[in-house]
Formats: sequence, C-alpha cells, structure tokens
Amino acid sequence: MILSEQLLADVAARAAVHDRDNTFPHDDLADLRAAGYLTAFVPAALGGADLSLEDVAREQARLAGAAPATALSVNMHLVVTGIAALLHRSGDDSLRFILEEAAAGEVFAFGNSEGGNDLVMFDSRTRAERQDDGGYRFTGTKIFTSLSPAWTRLATFGRDDSDPDRPVLVHGVVAREDGGATSKDDWDTLGMRATQSCTTVLDGALARPDRMVRILPVGPSADPYILRLFQVFEILLAAVYTGIGRRALELAVAAAHRRTSMKRDGASYATDPDIRWRVADAGILQQGIEPQVWSLARDVDHGFDHGGQWFAQVVGLKVRATETAREVVDRAIRVSGGGTYFAGNELGRLYRDVLAGLFHPSDDESAHATVANVLLGPA
Repeated sequence: MILSEQLLADVAARAAVHDRDNTFPHDDLADLRAAGYLTAFVPAALGGADLSLEDVAREQARLAGAAPATALSVNMHLVVTGIAALLHRSGDDSLRFILEEAAAGEVFAFGNSEGGNDLVMFDSRTRAERQDDGGYRFTGTKIFTSLSPAWTRLATFGRDDSDPDRPVLVHGVVAREDGGATSKDDWDTLGMRATQSCTTVLDGALARPDRMVRILPVGPSADPYILRLFQVFEILLAAVYTGIGRRALELAVAAAHRRTSMKRDGASYATDPDIRWRVADAGILQQGIEPQVWSLARDVDHGFDHGGQWFAQVVGLKVRATETAREVVDRAIRVSGGGTYFAGNELGRLYRDVLAGLFHPSDDESAHATVANVLLGPA
C-alpha cells in the first residue's frame, strides 16, 4: 500500500472544509505526491511504484473512503498514466512520454467530455488543426475537467476535417505552459465540489509532435488506446464509488451502535430487527460489488481475453458500482437518522457526492446500448 493510515486521516480531516468552501484540495495533492501516489502506475525503471490496475483500484477505494472528491480528481491523473502503463507493459511505447513526464512531476488531466456530445469518445465538437511540424492545435470547449487548478498536462482530442471524405479524431497532450487553455471558475455543484472540474476552453492549445497520442477514424475504434482508456477509466471510477459505499456502511454500523431507542428502554439500535435488516441489506450490496471491481481489474492486469465483450464488461461494471454505492448510501442514511440532513454531516456529504456517479461516462443509457449490442446485435 502507498497510502498510509495517517495520510488518509489527514485527507479525511480536510474533506468537509473543501466541500463547504468549494475549494481544491491542494494539500491533499501535495501529500499524495510526497507519498509517490502520482507515480503509482509508472514503471520501476522510471522511478515509479509500478503498481497493477488492481492495486491502484484498491488504493482508490481507500482514498475515496476518506475524501471522495480528492479520489475522483486524482483519478484523472491515474487514468492517463494507467493507460500509458498498460500499453507499455504490452510492448507499445507510444505513450512512454506520459510515464516519463509523470515521473518528473507533471500532473495529468483529461479534457475529453463536451456538452451535447453523446458520442463521447467516438466524435468531437472540438476542432483539431494540423501544424506543419506534425503537431496539432485544438479549439473547443471541454466540460468536467477535474484537477482544473492543478493539471500541467491535459490529454484531449478533437476532430480534423481537413479531408472531408476522411475526417479523423486526433488525440494529443497539451501543456499548460504552452498557453491556449483557460479554466473557467464555474464549478459550483451539489457534490464532489473539491474536484473543481471546471470548464476548459481550448483556443489553439498546442499538442507538440512528440506529445501526439493517436489519429483514428471517426466512430467506434478497436485501437488499443481506446480499449485501455475504457478499461482504466471505468474500473478506477468504479473503485472510487465502491470506496464511498464502503465508508457509508461503516458510518451506518457506527450509528446503529451509537443511537438508542426510548421505546426499547434505551437499547441500542443495533439490536432493533428493522435496523439490523437495513444494515445487512447495505452490507449484502457492498459485499457483492467489491469482488467485481477487483476481479475485472485483475483480468486487465493478467491479459484475460474477454474478446468483443470488453467494452460491455467495463461499462456494466461502472453502472453497477455507481448504482450500488448510491443504494448503500441511501440505506446508511435511513439507519443514521435525521442528523444526516444537516450541513456538515459526513453521510449527508456522501449522499451528495455519490449522485455524481450518474453523470460519468458511460451513462446508464449508453451502457445499456453497449451491452444490448453485444447480446442482441445492432438494432
């Protein structure tokens, strides 16, 4: 484990303040950097911890139990570096520069999501313009850019229509110091406030030739980069929400033991059959999801071949994990009582945070369409 219990306690102690003040957890990021967590996926030969996807997923669940928004924000850096690491381990060094720059202290984020783009990674509203040296400039607006105040490198993509008969999607990494990327101060949300996932405006942001990632046809792609992106993104996202559910269950158990019943002569709620059933119901849900996350991560690490079902597997996991977390938090609140409705209550914060799971790709509709295509064929 990279994350010590003391580090997690320090992060947890700051979580409520960042949520209340709607501020980015710079201290958390500094502690994570000092612990070597930002190089979790970086190979040992480059100075990193060389952790597997399963290892990082387990750590992300622990971090989310302490501070969900911190875990979700650093998730973006881990996804970018995790994709690069998995490709590296399979002999594809096209993203080695990401691992080298992460080892040197750069912080990566994703600038992929766009308002009104329900094709997500298979098309883009952002314009990509090829430069004479082989680099590209990107112009467009990206939403939900976690780590907005802290990233130094942004993995993004756009559409190149210079050949109208063969439009392509261009993936590259832009550096903040090169200019052309501005973060709006527009993150004022119900939950996950400390992620500071502000809108990013790209105005000719440059991806240099040595920071180009892929040029792919518009539409679905079987390219290893896209597959790894879905695998790492969805599994680590599932891990974060699984950590939220785990923490909510802990709080429900503590509340059941702490609360007493006048109508039961001062007996602990932990002896009340209705409360016991509700806590057990939450426990059954939580016990069911955790092995699924670790198992699918292990399949990626060991190269298990799910063939054409890989995309369905990972988007299905994301939906199950986020929905399970929401149900566990709901049951925990019902056990814990009206105190959770007050501002500053941790379970109340988890209730707001866990709702963000509804909006991450792949959303419920997209995931069901993906699974239906695998099971039934195209509509």
